[in-house]
Amino acid sequence: MNLEEYFARTGYKGSTEKQDLETLTDIFQHHIRAVPFENLSIHCGEEITLELEHVYNKIVRRKRGGWCMENNQLLGWVLRGLGYDTSFLGAYVFNPHQNAYATLMTHLVVKVVIDGKAYIVDGGFGVSYQMWQPMELVSGKDQPQAPGIFRFTEINGVWYLEKMRRKQYIPNQSFSNSDLLEKKECRKVYMFSLEPRTVEDFRFQCTYLQTSPDSLFTKKSICTLQTTDGFRALIGWTLTETTYNYKENMDLVEFVTLEDEEVEKTLKEKFNITLERKLVPINVKGSYTI
Repeated sequence: MNLEEYFARTGYKGSTEKQDLETLTDIFQHHIRAVPFENLSIHCGEEITLELEHVYNKIVRRKRGGWCMENNQLLGWVLRGLGYDTSFLGAYVFNPHQNAYATLMTHLVVKVVIDGKAYIVDGGFGVSYQMWQPMELVSGKDQPQAPGIFRFTEINGVWYLEKMRRKQYIPNQSFSNSDLLEKKECRKVYMFSLEPRTVEDFRFQCTYLQTSPDSLFTKKSICTLQTTDGFRALIGWTLTETTYNYKENMDLVEFVTLEDEEVEKTLKEKFNITLERKLVPINVKGSYTI
């Protein structure tokens, strides 16, 4: 495992000497535009494990993506290797269909401290809730980014992340009521505390999320990747491509339904993913919005 191989994977060619916010942002943006957020292993008979060497081989050498426990663990390793002050935190994801936060801590994020200021770096959420820049850990401050306006709010030691999006234009009106579309313009994303966590704190969750029939990740095959002007997502057989702010305060959301034989070709062309085993797409209605 070495940093040069990782940077070749993400295409980052900038400085590795400075541990400043600008360098962190550049490294982070290269990661989210090269490494998909995806759970395809579950749907092609592979086990997801949290050993760092396994994660490195999967993402860097096999050019796959991963979910938060893989993406953010790898990012944390990279940033520590460069000399950044990093730690892991655990979050509880908001489920818009149940209008409640999960009771299981399933989301791993990275905290980075630069010159006494703390930032949240999260390269493992995907779709429109994927931040594009490290977020300063301050309460009540709007932090505008290309995907929309993000904000942290702290109440009694618990931190909440929410995001406000633009209006959406959907040319294919047959998808205007898709359950994949988030209906609210302001959406809760997750909550967390500042208690440091380790990868060991996520072992049970890693098994549960890929085996339980109640898990979102067993109900949907998901692959999403950020682009220079938005993101694309393949959920089951539904491909969406979103362009942020394509008109004033308006995002363009384009949908298309793929045939079975188009899925693997689309993964290669749109996400640069080639699977070693046969994917069985799935998209059970509910509990996931873009």
